[in-house]
Amino acid sequence: MTWVMTPGGKLHVGKIVCLVRNYRAHAEEYGQRAPSEATYFMKPSTSIIHDGEKVVAPRIAHDLQAEAELAVVMGSTARGISRNSSIECVLGYAVFLDITARNLQRSAIGNGLPWTLAKGMDTFAPVSEVRARGEVADPHDLEIRLRVNGVTRQKASTGEMIHRVPDIIASISSHMTLQKGDILATGTPEGVPTIRPGDVLEADIEGVGQLRIGVEAPSPP
Repeated sequence: MTWVMTPGGKLHVGKIVCLVRNYRAHAEEYGQRAPSEATYFMKPSTSIIHDGEKVVAPRIAHDLQAEAELAVVMGSTARGISRNSSIECVLGYAVFLDITARNLQRSAIGNGLPWTLAKGMDTFAPVSEVRARGEVADPHDLEIRLRVNGVTRQKASTGEMIHRVPDIIASISSHMTLQKGDILATGTPEGVPTIRPGDVLEADIEGVGQLRIGVEAPSPP
């Protein structure tokens, strides 16, 4: 499960770095402020699934949510790179779903603990095929949508992102080396829905691609 499909074939994924509250309206719907600087967490690459597969809703997740995001896929190594040069390190873009066990996240935050489990379980990072960077004129002028069972739940423009792609790459690479195959999820707009077994999620980003994912209950123990 640790790969994404690109125009050149399968690409091994190293790490997944996800931005927090990069759309102001999303921060406000949770009663929070948007960070002044790019802020992020990480998911393991083992959480990746692909178009047509299913998110497994764990028994311990009583409030499972999905967030549609534009993902940046790195094509070369970047360490301490400037924002002016950073776009040259991008291989392409993909549709990404950040799946969260929100009840586990709330509990962890309330107890002053990390919330990796809430974000990093298997199947919690659906990702589409990668569209080459040269085929996307402007990653900050794309419509992003998420439908659940045919009903639109998220609809916005990537132009609403607070921190843009060059700034995101420059910020992250100033602290950790980014490598070919790393995925940077750029945050989600408002309207994050709760999802349940039996639901069908359809996320699409204009000019980038589509992602259709089911949700299922875990197999009996």
